[in-house]
Amino acid sequence: MVLDTARRVLTIEAEAVRALAGRLDGSFEEAVELMLACRGRIVLTGLGKSGLIGQKIAATLSSTGMPSLFMHPAEALHGDLGMVTAGDLVLALSNSGETDEIVKLLELIRRLGAKIIALSGNPESTLARNADAHIDVGVSQEACNLDLVPTASTTAALAMGDALAIACYEQRGFTESDFARFHPGGRLGRKLIRVSDLMHRDEGIPRADAEQTLQETLQIMDRYKLGMVCITADGDRLRGILTDGDLRRLLLKSGAAMTGAVGEMMVPDPVTIAPDALATEALRSMEEKRITSLPVVDGDGKLAGVIQIHDLWRTQLF
Repeated sequence: MVLDTARRVLTIEAEAVRALAGRLDGSFEEAVELMLACRGRIVLTGLGKSGLIGQKIAATLSSTGMPSLFMHPAEALHGDLGMVTAGDLVLALSNSGETDEIVKLLELIRRLGAKIIALSGNPESTLARNADAHIDVGVSQEACNLDLVPTASTTAALAMGDALAIACYEQRGFTESDFARFHPGGRLGRKLIRVSDLMHRDEGIPRADAEQTLQETLQIMDRYKLGMVCITADGDRLRGILTDGDLRRLLLKSGAAMTGAVGEMMVPDPVTIAPDALATEALRSMEEKRITSLPVVDGDGKLAGVIQIHDLWRTQLF
């Protein structure tokens, strides 16, 4: 019985969201155009469960680079309307479209010079008729057996809010770098860290000229203590690398020559990574190749830095 109830709820809510896709029309495009044209903030408002959905939509919009906030409609009628200014855009949620507090706000919002987008389940409602764009998020039934508890309707409104947010950020060309700027903390932010943010650069790069001796190269390796040296030639172009492991294999190799230029002993054409690659990509490459360091090379083939697995461990990418 309990599982049957759960399946019924999930099925009804899934069908409610699926039905929205079939009803999308020019009103959705108008709403997106209004949001993209907004030079102020996007103010979400709604009462009760609609208000909770509005808060989530505001958070999603803000996290994708569109400054947004939530305004409680009852509090707005008692002073909080002051947070709305000309140039703002109000996105109002009401399943019936007749919520008293929302309806009372409409003319006041107009006087302030803000545009209005409505999400409601009634295209003929007062809210819908007084909005600059109305998106129909109506559902055929709620998921409860009494058809009363806001369930499918709130799910539909939430999904439509996500659709608006994603449509806007794709139209604006929102990138991973933009996303990282708004999520500097937590696991999401760490996943979007770039190699250039963590790599050793400039004087922190252990490097030797291909013509230097092994003795000179060992001194460089010992000074930097990264377990490797980048071998360069022709104006900082990466030619190869030499690691602690490479030296060990050279010593164990029968008849290995340990004299001459280090360019003759290096590993040529090593695995590299670009500065703008994600740190997670560097970690994956090191794990697959079973190595602990990667030279960072720019588009011209020049050595830009070195990233080591310990640098990645410190960011807690795992």
